[in-house]
Amino acid sequence: MQFSRDFTPTGWVAIFTGTDTQIGRTRTVDGWDPAGVALIVDPERGMRRPVTDYADFSHLEKARQVVTALPGGGWSACQRGHRQGDPDSTIEPVVAWLVTSGGDLEPVTLDAEGQIGLFDDADRFFPPNL
Repeated sequence: MQFSRDFTPTGWVAIFTGTDTQIGRTRTVDGWDPAGVALIVDPERGMRRPVTDYADFSHLEKARQVVTALPGGGWSACQRGHRQGDPDSTIEPVVAWLVTSGGDLEPVTLDAEGQIGLFDDADRFFPPNL
């Protein structure tokens, strides 16, 4: 699961091509300066910097933006082709629904190992008590 690329607070990520000492990378756009230039956090300096300060800045890309989260409400998620009760099915309880700025609902589930994350392959959902 990679929340930083999938979901950002501003709905944008900055793309960098890389340099001799750094590989290509993405960074979450954290805000905008008064002139409208995207800002990212520079982990080496511990401060926000404009993307234009970086020689390898390429462009901005739209990312999804979470606007709210809702409780899972007892729902379960699985992949299409699997049936409830099938021992080979991966059915996970939905602990929360992320609502994106585009109106999509993304299930956050709890897997068999106790890890919480996005169930990216889920395409079937079962209501509570089914």
